[in-house]
Amino acid sequence: MESVTELEDSLLEQPWASVRFDQATFMAKASFRDSGYALLISDLSSVWYESADAGVVGQRAKELNKRLTAHVSSFLTRLRGLVCPLLDGRENGATSFSCQRSPSQLTLHVKSELSGLPLYWDFRCALAPAEMISRHLVRPLMGMSLALQCHVRQLVSLLLQKNAEIEDYRESGAALSRGRLRTEPFEEESFLQTFVAETLPAACHVGDGRAFTADLQQLYVAVCQQEARAARKRHRSASGDSEFPKCASSPAPVQGGTADSLLEPEEGPAQAPLVPPKAAVAPLASPARKAQPPVSKAKRKKTKGLFG
Repeated sequence: MESVTELEDSLLEQPWASVRFDQATFMAKASFRDSGYALLISDLSSVWYESADAGVVGQRAKELNKRLTAHVSSFLTRLRGLVCPLLDGRENGATSFSCQRSPSQLTLHVKSELSGLPLYWDFRCALAPAEMISRHLVRPLMGMSLALQCHVRQLVSLLLQKNAEIEDYRESGAALSRGRLRTEPFEEESFLQTFVAETLPAACHVGDGRAFTADLQQLYVAVCQQEARAARKRHRSASGDSEFPKCASSPAPVQGGTADSLLEPEEGPAQAPLVPPKAAVAPLASPARKAQPPVSKAKRKKTKGLFG
């Protein structure tokens, strides 16, 4: 049986999606497991949350569906089949969703069918605590901002290199066969001014709730997965477990302590230092043999050029 923490961790790695209930736009994310479900929904002013285990699902199913008798797993499977397509943008005409809001609660009413009988369900969400809002919105958005900033810096560096490459071609006498492909050299300051004045106003319009495009959803999931891995490592470190799970995208763990501990000398038997690549190491001189001076090599003269 999965714990509530595992269910909430699975919710963290789900992307936000834009949905509409009663002509109102919301952002929502959900996670369904055999042990229950977790739902997070926001109208960009408030955030509501519900987590229900198998016991709560079974009790509410009996309360709302007097004529319907089904196992809890059947209810969870059906709810997953109704909510997940909605989050993916695939609406089902045979299912209706309606929303009822109050200052402290949001109830999402669902009406559908199960085994040919009417199925009713209420997602009863309370206001999410500040820690949950930080975990699912504030921290991931800050991580996405830093990731996009790093991405932009790499693209700017690449464009400046392309400027130098094109200029070298021009100085060598190369000419474009099609004049319409000619571009002006990239200037970062001018580009930023144009972006802020013309592109930024339209890019910041999130009134329709569609704040996450497909690319941003992938970036959000990647940032949250990185945060979850870091949290698991901190938890294992605090509990005294020095073994971390290996993954293809993560470097191998450092044996014998953390990276910070390698900066300070440790007591114990000395180990042979690592030899840098292509470094010539002179043999140790013995008392009966005189060490020979190392042979100096003539330095190759570097050629001068644009990138020299």
